[in-house]
Amino acid sequence: MTTQDSVPPASADASRGRSIKERDILDFGDQLTPIERWQIQFVRRSFERLGADRAIRTLQRHVGANWIEYSIRNLRHVHGLERMPQLDPSKSYLCVSNHRSFFDLYVITAYLVKRGMPHRLVFPVRSKFFYDTKLGFAVNGLMSFYAMYPPVFRERQRAALNLASLDEVVRLLRRGGSFVGIHPEGQRNKGDDPYELLPAQSGVGRVIQASKATVLPVFINGLGNDIVKQVSSNFTRTGNDVNVVFGAPVDFGDLLDRAPSPRLHREISERAMSAIRDLGEEERALRAAHA
Repeated sequence: MTTQDSVPPASADASRGRSIKERDILDFGDQLTPIERWQIQFVRRSFERLGADRAIRTLQRHVGANWIEYSIRNLRHVHGLERMPQLDPSKSYLCVSNHRSFFDLYVITAYLVKRGMPHRLVFPVRSKFFYDTKLGFAVNGLMSFYAMYPPVFRERQRAALNLASLDEVVRLLRRGGSFVGIHPEGQRNKGDDPYELLPAQSGVGRVIQASKATVLPVFINGLGNDIVKQVSSNFTRTGNDVNVVFGAPVDFGDLLDRAPSPRLHREISERAMSAIRDLGEEERALRAAHA
């Protein structure tokens, strides 16, 4: 994979996104708590203000990616990078991966950022804790430099907010300059078998069809959820191998041109999940060969 070095201004291609009517999450203010509303406004403004956007990109690139790379590089093994396309900094990309650890997307993107990817990182995250508490706001800022955005609302009574969050992701993808990471499974897979993936959720298909973004599949295996244990095992070289397998962009054929429907969105999501599953089988073979 190669990247171009220039970083687009925060407003690049924004007019194209504004021309399409979408749900605005802030229009559902009566369903948001004051702190949720304030945090959404704060992060959104950081995309719109050139100075803030550049500062966050710099922090993600030179602080966030550096410490993640330093904390995992002795255990991580990367495969399939040659299948990745050249990344255009004026466009956005959607990375879809399996979900076993809290840190999957951070390890995946840190590797790309350290190799020149200039895009701003965006990972939708559950609202609970990260958007409804002051501590969550601090963790988001200090640990990810506000990559955790937009919030996802799991309460059934706030389902409309979830659709608005998906539209926010679509808006960022259309806008250009972002690298968005999403797990089609919708939640962490806590099963014993890392190759047995959870069912694909239709929301990812909705985002893919509406944004028409290039979709990049990845399979990652070997990460734990205890950050102290994970980092220390990297330095002692006693931890599990962490394999990251990149795939070629997903080919959706004519699916994206069909009339939108929940059934179609699930089919699109399953197409993305199938690509991840294939990479999982590749990772399984690689792990067995090096056992």
